[in-house]
Amino acid sequence: MFKNYRVRDYDFKLILLMVCLTVIGILAIGSAKEAVQNKQILGFVMGLFIMVVLSFFDYSFFLRFHWLIYFFNIILLLAVALFGEEVNNAKRWLNIGFQFQPSEISKIMLILFYSKFIMKHREHLNSWRTIAAMLILLLPPLYLIYEQPDMSTSIVILVIFCVVWYVGGLSYKLIIGVLSVAVPAVVILFMMVLQPDQTIIKTYQQTRILAWLEPEKYATGAAYQQVNAMTAIGSGQLWGKGLNNNEISSVKNGNFISEPQTDFIFTIVGEELGFVGGCIVIILLFLIVLECINVARQAKDLAGTCICCGMAALIGFQGFINIAVATGLFPNTGIPLPFVSYGLTSLVSLYIGMGIVLNVRLQCVRKYNN
Repeated sequence: MFKNYRVRDYDFKLILLMVCLTVIGILAIGSAKEAVQNKQILGFVMGLFIMVVLSFFDYSFFLRFHWLIYFFNIILLLAVALFGEEVNNAKRWLNIGFQFQPSEISKIMLILFYSKFIMKHREHLNSWRTIAAMLILLLPPLYLIYEQPDMSTSIVILVIFCVVWYVGGLSYKLIIGVLSVAVPAVVILFMMVLQPDQTIIKTYQQTRILAWLEPEKYATGAAYQQVNAMTAIGSGQLWGKGLNNNEISSVKNGNFISEPQTDFIFTIVGEELGFVGGCIVIILLFLIVLECINVARQAKDLAGTCICCGMAALIGFQGFINIAVATGLFPNTGIPLPFVSYGLTSLVSLYIGMGIVLNVRLQCVRKYNN
């Protein structure tokens, strides 16, 4: 379970990137809603501690219990459906003395489960039996999260699943075959959900898409936050208005965006730290993803490669979606910006996943040294 590691083999560069991004998030959160800043600092300290501890555990030890991880994930998601707390018409939270969001932890647990599953079945990964098994196993957590309702997290998990599967050795013939069917199907589906009498997605989800397509028509309704977010980012210009500023013209100070410390935290970064601050956040996210991929290339086994690529997909895709929403490129979705948005479950979960990535790095360096 524990192995002898050398301190100089530790990936301090990756830790520095995460810490810098988290600190920017803490500062932006304090400016957006000072009352929750201390909680985010607590989440940062807790996450950092757990990450360091996990980084010294052999990840292969955890992967031995991949089925337990899978079923524990299902139990948590079922508990949300049965006993979860409803906030803003969504049941995503469990309260067991403290409140947390199991769907955030689910991303990490599914990465671990499928990394081990793929490594065990790598010889038959492209057989119809293995393909069917992987898809069937994905359906319960995906359905439970979608029904919370949480379509954005469901999409993130689906993307992570596809990336891990591809890295595991999915046949290019299957990829081309699926894409040839999926792309036209998505286009048709998109056209169908725009119809007034559609029953494919919920009404509020359809309204968000319509507001994205016609923001002027929904400027005082569904598109209100997104339009104001773009205005705020643009008003920051090159260097921004400064953190905790008192400018009357500030979109944040005018309360034109509700709960900006969560899904629209990039708006605060853009308005108060300007184009430069926004670019720094994007570059830090990109470098973290790049470092995860670099570790994946050197991993001692396929499971380690899949874990690192899964974390890279989670951080990269989720970061892209969040920033795309804030800048009007995508419809409004409730998805946090990794390491930056307020949310203890999201932050701690990411640090847990990155702790395992750090161990993959230590293991691969140890392999080469031996």
